Amino acid sequence: MRLSRSFIPTMKETPAEAQIASHRLMLRAGLVRQTSAGIYAWLPLGYRVLRNIERIVREEQDAAGAQEVLMPTIQPAELWRESGRYDDYGKEMLRIRDRHERDMLYGPTNEEVITDLFRQSVHSYRELPQILYHIQWKFRDEVRPRFGVMRGREFLMKDAYSFDLDYAGAVVSYRTMMLAYMRTFQRMGLKAIPMAADSGPIGGDLSHEFIILAPTGESQVYFDAGFEDIDWVNARYGYNAYDLQAFFDLMTSMYAATDEKHDPAKWDKVDPARRREGRGIEVGHIFYFGTKYTRPMNATVAGADGKHVHPEMGSYGVGVSRLVGAVIEASHDEAGIIWPDSIAPFKAAILNLRRGDTVCDSMCESLYAKLGLTALYDDRDTRAGEKFADADLMGHPWQIIVGPRGAAAGKVELKRRATGERRDVSPEDALSIVAHRRENGDPTAGSPLARG
Repeated sequence: MRLSRSFIPTMKETPAEAQIASHRLMLRAGLVRQTSAGIYAWLPLGYRVLRNIERIVREEQDAAGAQEVLMPTIQPAELWRESGRYDDYGKEMLRIRDRHERDMLYGPTNEEVITDLFRQSVHSYRELPQILYHIQWKFRDEVRPRFGVMRGREFLMKDAYSFDLDYAGAVVSYRTMMLAYMRTFQRMGLKAIPMAADSGPIGGDLSHEFIILAPTGESQVYFDAGFEDIDWVNARYGYNAYDLQAFFDLMTSMYAATDEKHDPAKWDKVDPARRREGRGIEVGHIFYFGTKYTRPMNATVAGADGKHVHPEMGSYGVGVSRLVGAVIEASHDEAGIIWPDSIAPFKAAILNLRRGDTVCDSMCESLYAKLGLTALYDDRDTRAGEKFADADLMGHPWQIIVGPRGAAAGKVELKRRATGERRDVSPEDALSIVAHRRENGDPTAGSPLARG
């Protein structure tokens, strides 16, 4: 994309309503614009990040054996009355009445709809297990929406739902999603720590929330440094009961807790050299809740003995739009955003410091043609300082800087946004470095198939 023709409305001043770094930077870098309290329009730069996060989530869900569906945003109230949640959910639910006076609602979550779809279609234990997921917009009418997309009213979420014949099967599904989540967050350049959690309004018995460290996090967290050392993406854990048991044993052998669940006695037993503390942001949550929905909604399958059984369920959520803000909270500096390679809107920015110079223009056009849609070409007729400032603000992982002196010598300056490191290289070397940099610096890490 040529920046001179793009719709990326950057701002020099920080809007007064933006209280935290991610909100300030998302507005200043032209990622989003607010249309109503807690509701945002996603502009091209922000939408590209959103889609990259969605892609990684989808790839890891598919690799774990989950199947994608798409459920509607508007749901019939009768399903929620069946489960008993319609009156209990409270004012966060946006309730609607259509022209035929039927009670409807804008879905804040999808347990009822997925249970209804399941009971219409699955009738035998031979059809289990099933894990179904979708990525869809949701709405919760927060009293005081704040912090931009971190706590908005409308948000994009991946929610998956598992159905198993018995508790043992439900545990395998739960652990499957836990491993998929660890790989998902690592591919986004995040170190997520799973912590035992309360079930909240959804209910349940087994529950973990996934926390990433950030100074503005809503919770104080305590965890063993071992979580920082494991490469989940390339670990040879398969999605089978044996490997998942080993994975879960490892996860639960290391201490991790938010302040609400913190146990000082257990914390004292952790080697002081391995203790880590900080503030954390929740980016995902998984629940096991048994027959909480299948029983009141009478969703059953025939077991091996012919008797009807209510399947055991679990629910697994990832805040896709929330992750955009969470990544920024965890990865920024005074100049702007620092995107991980895997979710950046563009892999590189090409900065033409002397527009109109034949050699600079020719070199930039050649680089842009070869990088294609992975690059943002700053071809504006403006000061070099403004181009540097905007490139840092937008957070592209690489900047390829083309000035008249370097271009005449057949060189460009390559800058790594995360470290600030600069070096003079040939255009060919710059292309090679940018093209081969993948998630976590590992060219195979982006593909679940690479794990075998």
